[in-house]
Order: sequence, then structure tokens, then C-alpha cells
Amino acid sequence: MPSSAGPSIDTITEGGRVTQVGEGQEADESAPPVMTFGAPTAGEILAERYELVEHINNDSAGRLVWRGVDVILRRPVAVVLRYPGGDSATEMLQAAVAASRVIHPNLVGVYDAIDEADRAYVVREWVDGQSLRDLAADGPLDPARATAIGNAVASALAAVHATGMVHGNVHPGTVMISDEGRVVLADARTDGDDSQENDIRAVGGILYFALTGYWPHAEAPLRGATAGHGRAAIPDAVRDAGGAIAAPRQVRAGVPAYLDDLTMDLLDAEIAPPSSDVLAAELARLDVPAEDEHYLDNSGPLRFAADTEEEPSPLAAAGGRKVAVGIAGLLVVALVGLLIGISALGDGDEDPQANQAPTPTASAPAGGATPAAATARKLAVKDIRIIDPDSRKRDELGGADKVIDGDADKGWGTDTYTAAKFGNQKSGMGIWLDLGEPHSVKSVQAVLSGTNASAQLLTGTINPPATSNGDKQLIAHYKTEKNAIGQPFEDHDGTTMTFNGFDADKKYQYLLFWITELPASERGFQVDVQEITVQGS
Repeated sequence: MPSSAGPSIDTITEGGRVTQVGEGQEADESAPPVMTFGAPTAGEILAERYELVEHINNDSAGRLVWRGVDVILRRPVAVVLRYPGGDSATEMLQAAVAASRVIHPNLVGVYDAIDEADRAYVVREWVDGQSLRDLAADGPLDPARATAIGNAVASALAAVHATGMVHGNVHPGTVMISDEGRVVLADARTDGDDSQENDIRAVGGILYFALTGYWPHAEAPLRGATAGHGRAAIPDAVRDAGGAIAAPRQVRAGVPAYLDDLTMDLLDAEIAPPSSDVLAAELARLDVPAEDEHYLDNSGPLRFAADTEEEPSPLAAAGGRKVAVGIAGLLVVALVGLLIGISALGDGDEDPQANQAPTPTASAPAGGATPAAATARKLAVKDIRIIDPDSRKRDELGGADKVIDGDADKGWGTDTYTAAKFGNQKSGMGIWLDLGEPHSVKSVQAVLSGTNASAQLLTGTINPPATSNGDKQLIAHYKTEKNAIGQPFEDHDGTTMTFNGFDADKKYQYLLFWITELPASERGFQVDVQEITVQGS
């Protein structure tokens, strides 16, 4: 009999490191035994494509979790089998199909869902790393890393919510951090008991847990979790006699006031939360390198203003927190897509905008008219070329102008290689764009000819000569962590990649769409980049 418990993360330990397999519920010693009749064996190939390599464990719903290999694309996968298939596996398969429609670098990819009547199975991305719950087991994270993780989770939810769906299972066990530092959200629910608002409040829980090591939602434990599993395994937040949780700054030192305020606002049931895309934008604004955090000293997070005719509330002093109720001001922000830093109160003669770049405010002008939005538009690309630092022939450089001609049926393409990583001959190839002058950039979208390519978007400040040595100099400068825009698209199952991790306070002139792995084609591995568009102002 399947358990009614909701999904979480299954884990195994390899050499002291936890490997996330990204499907199912945590194994429970009291779980019902799995049917052994017709059980799979190592080496078996499912659907003439997925080879089973290693049985990891069984989850509490009686599903078998295997590590496997996609023998066509030669990539590791997680395979979750359920006995039997048919009607009893409908919910699992429907959840997988729904999740597969949302492609985002901060969501675990779902590759396949197959029903064979006697068994059903879901094929998903394999992620080597650990969950946030395990990462924080050794102590709270620093504020910068907590903010970055919160930003990744909110961005993933924004992609889910844009389709009208709900994730419904956001907690430290479903937030995974790969060995390369990629943050992904896994295991969405489909039982209909949750809401987008609950998803957003759960981001507050993620921030609270990352900052303190405690979970603030003890009143909503993981459904069906047993002691030592799921959310039940996470320590409850510190509470007063009335049950109210202590703010992160009261639990540990060093938590910035703006991050404390934002976290507690998200957890406050009397304050309506922002939409997930607005929250993601605000966390992206706060997600700055540690050496640059000083610029936030006089700038708080997006607060939930009670009345748009009043000035937004300043941050409370370090000893307390000012709560403002309502969402009217926030809705204005959501509609116009503004990223706002609300100034702390200063001296009466001081210009409130003196310490930050000029931005529109969320307050309505006299007469109730909505202020004009800084509308994003398609930016013109003044120059474009192919970057190929590892090739001596340099015979794949022609046709770059077709990538920006507005015709998605024409583009630039790579040669065909014998392996996904450019036949193991190159670290990658890229398309470099010059916007002519620095611009505020909102997003970059690349349309490809096939699925399962891997790529990232980089930026830089140099424009060396279009030579082999110049390309080497360019990629060495651009390919650093600080120049990466958002998360890379890895094992990407869609043909459109959208990068929106730009700093609203910076301007960009040079961009590099850098391809690291090619998708499989009929003759080998190859991809065409049909069109790249840049949105900004």
C-alpha cells in the first residue's frame, strides 16, 4: 500500500558525502516491503534507453530509487520505479509531467515518465551534492550564502508560479546544493493542498533555517514524516512563552538588519507576501559579494507598505522590527518591475537618495497616478563574433550576424563532433556581443536548435582582438565566478535559455553566451544558436 506521506529527498552516503538522487521520500524503517516479483537488476535497460547501475534505496512509499545512465546521451540519471503502475501510479506520473514543463536552472530536471502497467518509473536529473538541511548541520550559513540560496529558491518558484502551478514542498530537505555550488529545488507536490502564497512563505523559512539552523514552521511538518525524517528532523525555532519565534538577529550575531526584516516579514501571517518574481528580484538585489555589502547599510529590503500615500517605513533599529501591514505598495512594484531600496531615515538636510543610484519609488504621486515604469526594451547589438579559444583552424567563425537578425529560422551553428564536449577537443565555444555602450540589462534569451545543451552567460569589461590569443585572453577574463550571470543551464531539456540574474545597479556592455556541451544530433553532437535577444534599458 503506498504511503500518504509527501515526497522529499532520498540520500545515500558515499565517502562521507551525501549524494542527492532527487526523487521520492526518505526511507523509513517501518515502510511497507517492496514487491520483489519482477524487481529490476543492475544492467537492465528500461525503455531501451536507461541502464540501471546501482540500487540506492527504497522510499517510504515503496518506490525503488536507482542510479542509472541514459545510454543515448551518456549522462547519469536518477530512476524511481513504482510497483505497480497503472492507476496507482497516476499521481507520481502527473507530478513528473507537470514538473517537466518548467525548465529553470534552479529546478531539478525531469526527463521522462513511463507507465508499463506492472511498474511505472520517472527519470530525473542526478545531482551530486547535499541538501540544505545537511549543509547547515554543522552550523548556520553566513548571510551572503543564505541570501544566494534564498534567491535561487525564489527564482525557481517564480518559474513554477508563472505556469500557474504550485511547488508545495519547499523545505531544507528539498533544496539541494551541488558539488559545483548550483542550488536546485526538487520534489514538487501535486496534491492540491498548498498555494503559491505558502511557497513564498516557505522561502522565509529557508532563509530562517540557513541563518539560524532552526525551522520556523513546526506547525506544518512534512506530511507523513516520522521521527528523524523530513521536516521532523529539523530543530524547531526558538520560541517565547506565547509561541512566537525569535528573529534571526536574536538567535545569532552578524545577521544584517535588512535580511532579518525580510525574513520575518515573509513569516508574518499578518503581512501579505510579495509575488515570487518580485521576491526573487529583491533577493537578487541583496545577493551581493561580501565586500560590497556596505552599500546596503542604508537600504532595507522591499517592505510591505500599509498605505501607498505614506512614505515606506524605514528599517527598525537593531533592537526591534517595525511591521507594516498590507500589499498595496508591493503590487505597484510587481506591476512595474521595480527593484527598490528603501532608505533609512537620515538627517533632515540629507538627500535621501545621496547614497544610492536614482530609482523610481513605489509611492504614488499626488492624485493617485501610477508613476511611469522604466520599461525594458530590446537592445541593439552593435558587434557580434564567435569566440573559439581552443581551435587552431578557426573555421567555425562565420555567420554570427544571423544570431541577431530577428529570424529564428536562421542562425550560427557549430561543427558536428563525436562527443558532447566538442569531441573532448575544446572547453567550449561562445558568442560575444557588444551593446555599443553600457546598458542596464534585464535578461538575455538564447534560442537553440535542439535540447540538452549546456551553456552559461558571462560578462566582462575587455574587448581583445578577434584572434586565437585574443579569444584566450577574453575567456580567461570573462570566465570567473563574479562575471557569471545567474546559474548555468546544465543538461537543459528546452530549446530556449533565459538568463535574468543581472545586477540592477550595474551596467553591461559586453556579454558572452558560452556553450560547454552540445546536444546529440543524428550524426553526432551539434547545435545551432538561432537567435539571441537582450532586454534592458
